[in-house]
Amino acid sequence: MRPKPVAVHAALSAGRPKVMRVDAKDMGADLQQVLITKEEIDAKLAELAAKIDAEYAGKDLLIVGVLKGAVMVMADLARALSTPVTMDWMAVSSYGAGTQSSGVVRILKDLDTDIKGKHVLIVEDIIDSGLTLSWLINNLGSREPASLKVCTLLRKPDAAKVAIDVEWVGFDIPNEFVVGYGLDYAEKYRNLPFVGTLAPHVYGG
Repeated sequence: MRPKPVAVHAALSAGRPKVMRVDAKDMGADLQQVLITKEEIDAKLAELAAKIDAEYAGKDLLIVGVLKGAVMVMADLARALSTPVTMDWMAVSSYGAGTQSSGVVRILKDLDTDIKGKHVLIVEDIIDSGLTLSWLINNLGSREPASLKVCTLLRKPDAAKVAIDVEWVGFDIPNEFVVGYGLDYAEKYRNLPFVGTLAPHVYGG
């Protein structure tokens, strides 16, 4: 028997949340609701790219993606930019197999590029506590870039533990554990084209 569609809410950064219909078969039993659709992500990245193009007009820009979560955001944002860019990656970790950031940061992969004197844009998938990003900003800032700014697709204002100046934010979302579009739980769900929340039974919530 074909699963019945389930109603889920799309949480937007502006305006009222709207109700959309998503087939339960497409979501899987592990997912509770869709917060942001693929179409909304595409539109938001185009909007962010236009602002970034205006900010860096006539400048050489290095965009730094934070692995692994920012892979999707980084790739799609880079394609949306008109500004010529170079790209590099950094991998840091403050998560175990659970859902909470520990704040203790390990560098898993450093940049291949010397960023001294360069305009650098950090591209993040999500900012929750802000502890990892705060550490990363301080680390990269010590390398004397010409400028250092941050763009994130998602931000959880209610989860913030430190104040961070973020130049460009796609969506502010509730303080729930989200997956999809590069975001994972125990390395699963990164390939989903939308952002959704996990059902509580998955992580024992």
